[in-house]
Amino acid sequence: MKKSTLATLVGAAAVVGAGAWFYTKPAPQAAGSPAAQAQGQGQGKGGGQQGPTAVNVVAPQRQDVAVILQANGTVSPLSTVDLHPQTTSTITKVHIKEGDFVKQGQLMFSLDSRTDSANVEKALAQVQRDRASLMDLERQYKRSQELLSQNFIAQGAVDTLRSQVEAAKALLAADQAAAQAAQVGAGYNTIRAPLSGRVGAINVYPGSLVQMATSLTTVTQLNPINVSFTLPESALGALLAAKQAGKVPVQVTSGGQDFQGHLSFIDNAVDAQAGVIKVKAEFDNSATRLWPGQYVNAKLTVQTLKDALVVPQNAIITNTRGTFVYTVAEDHTAKVANIVRVHSFGPYAAVTGLNGDEKVIVEGKQNLRPGAKVKIAEAGADGGKTDKSGKGEGRKKKDSAA
Repeated sequence: MKKSTLATLVGAAAVVGAGAWFYTKPAPQAAGSPAAQAQGQGQGKGGGQQGPTAVNVVAPQRQDVAVILQANGTVSPLSTVDLHPQTTSTITKVHIKEGDFVKQGQLMFSLDSRTDSANVEKALAQVQRDRASLMDLERQYKRSQELLSQNFIAQGAVDTLRSQVEAAKALLAADQAAAQAAQVGAGYNTIRAPLSGRVGAINVYPGSLVQMATSLTTVTQLNPINVSFTLPESALGALLAAKQAGKVPVQVTSGGQDFQGHLSFIDNAVDAQAGVIKVKAEFDNSATRLWPGQYVNAKLTVQTLKDALVVPQNAIITNTRGTFVYTVAEDHTAKVANIVRVHSFGPYAAVTGLNGDEKVIVEGKQNLRPGAKVKIAEAGADGGKTDKSGKGEGRKKKDSAA
């Protein structure tokens, strides 16, 4: 009984499986049907030959390319002087106002000079007294020489007068030096501009008691003016070579305005921690458009590549095999051209390794392999029409900077 039941179950399972296969198997396709053609193409994709890949090409262009270094910098004055009095006194008059432009030597502050003026007069009077004493001793000495020649006085008396004359001369010289020192001290009571520039905030007023530690104001030189910025140490070689060749032009932009200057300073050491070198550029600032502490964008031209070959950067491929571009060979196949990227600027790059008459593939290179068949599309990657030679119309590149 158990054996017959087991046999019945096995037979029923076989019948169900056969029915499922019969109803789920794919229907046979006619030989000329679209599905059969698609299936045949899919099967032959790996073994059959692919059609040519559509690509866009451009021709390398020759032009002068400026090698420009860019950096962010700040405007800094050539010099700033913080004025302090050199004596303790009282301000009697302030001759300038905050924000004034002063010239070198212009009077700015006057201090109470009564005591120092009296000391100068006293020292000058002492000089006059010493000069009168010296003149009297010189007359006595001259008369003693005459009397000595007539044997009316002894030689010792003459020698004594000569010593007194020399002592009087020394005393006169000392008093003259003291008078000069008094005049110098009196000069500290008038404070003049040490350089031409703009006056900052004034911290004192007439009647203020000032000491040597008191800051009166600052004078900042605004013309010419510096712009300080840093460049990576990798640019140091080109920077030094450009400096040795002559003036290195520098352009800064602030508030939508461009200012032209030249490189004036390269620091004597590289910052080892940041890996940068500090440089300065000098600018004419007669119109006072640049202000100390202002933030600017700087561009420094260190070299111009004459008649360089330029290609779009999106045409360049870099991988483990190196840096190269695909070009279209005469038999309409993709050909590898190894290049060296000399300088990048914006969407373009100056390169070496090309002759200049190649058709460089810029679009459609993603799935290309060396020797693959290609066909040139109607429009190039630059948006202009492309003829059979692969040279685009109407694209004019300008020198720009990376």
